[in-house]
Amino acid sequence: MFGTGTVRDRPNSVPLVFTGNPQSDLERLTGYVSSYNKDLDGLGPKRARRDSAAAIADKIHRTLRTARHQFMTHHAEWVYSTLATRQSPYRNILDFALEAGVQFPGLVPTSEQYGRERILKQEDKEGHEIDQGIFFHHLLGNRATGPRLLSMLSLPTERARALLPAFETAGVADLGSVHVHRLNNTAFITIYNPDCLNAEDDNLVEDLETAVDLALMDDKVSIGLLRGGVVSHPKYFGERIFSAGINLKALYSGQISYANFVLRRELGFLNKIYRGLNLSPPSPSVSQFERAHIEKPWIAVVDNFAIGGGFQLLPIFDRVIACSNSYFSLPAAQEGIVPGFANMRLQRHFGTTRTRHLVLTGHKLFATDPAALMLIDEVVSPRALDEAIARNIELLGHPAITANRHMLNWAQEPLDSFLSYASEFALAQVDRLYSNDVLARCREFSHRKAAHL
Repeated sequence: MFGTGTVRDRPNSVPLVFTGNPQSDLERLTGYVSSYNKDLDGLGPKRARRDSAAAIADKIHRTLRTARHQFMTHHAEWVYSTLATRQSPYRNILDFALEAGVQFPGLVPTSEQYGRERILKQEDKEGHEIDQGIFFHHLLGNRATGPRLLSMLSLPTERARALLPAFETAGVADLGSVHVHRLNNTAFITIYNPDCLNAEDDNLVEDLETAVDLALMDDKVSIGLLRGGVVSHPKYFGERIFSAGINLKALYSGQISYANFVLRRELGFLNKIYRGLNLSPPSPSVSQFERAHIEKPWIAVVDNFAIGGGFQLLPIFDRVIACSNSYFSLPAAQEGIVPGFANMRLQRHFGTTRTRHLVLTGHKLFATDPAALMLIDEVVSPRALDEAIARNIELLGHPAITANRHMLNWAQEPLDSFLSYASEFALAQVDRLYSNDVLARCREFSHRKAAHL
């Protein structure tokens, strides 16, 4: 017997017992979840529950999540193999999770459950995305399934494949919140989310991944460059901003997706910048080095500030140029969330003590601070920025740069270390998104918004 789970004081409750046979255990899990979901439905919508009903709902969720953890602990490889043979490649990580809801009822939310949650404010959601977090925690943490999942997520998006011929011809792509144009050997990727200081949301993550794919697949491009565009915010009107990080308005209103923002961001476009792009689907019989694989060097250019997610981007770039009037900060802990992979990557630049200070306090680091040079390669005046960009493009133009940046990245962040962190992050971040303090911030935001109507 592999494990049990039950809600205390539930009349006639019977603990769930796993046998070790995957198909049999799935049938047991499906029936167990279905039975408790009926109890959950009887409690009414989350926002209408009083304290006693809320406590019962919480107990049900904890019981079912324990059972899902136990199931995935023993059957992660079977789950992944089943999904990989059903439909591959997937369009994105959310599609993969939703297909799991079809093949493994009760393990993760169905498309219907996800759709109902998607339109709700964050504070009103049941929290089914936490079950997706359990699912990906085990897949990423398993030595057999983690590399295969990451390899699948390193494939070009269908959107990028469709846009590639036109981009190769014209050298321009307007993706909505991201613009790409090729000049000589460089793909200039510009973020255009002007009304919210180039903050990140689901659409921006999709557009950035598409842009990175185009830059990596276009044979005329040998270097990628990321920069923020001109914004329309009154305080910075007409100025370039690198990034204001996660769009908190979208988060509090429930429009930040766990799978298509949190995980797709880290395992999609950021990982493709750092580790490159696979051009063929993963196969157990084909090693990473036998598959078609593309890597290129990358430059980041920071105007004004890189806050939160913007700061998190910088450690994966080969060269970082910053305007002398710019600054950097990580306010994630104050906002109630985890700053992506910054907790792991910034320690390579700043050491443990300074990284803890930056992460835990949200300390603002100015480009002119000597400590900033541990991460920033060049700090120049706004007037000297174009010259610095040209100089760094030339610097990364040597044919051996790509091979050397590959080996540097391999040494600094081995795949096992990356997947171990990703597995823990998959759980930690989704727990934070549904934590009481973050949901309280969501309620405060809703009340402030209502007061201004």
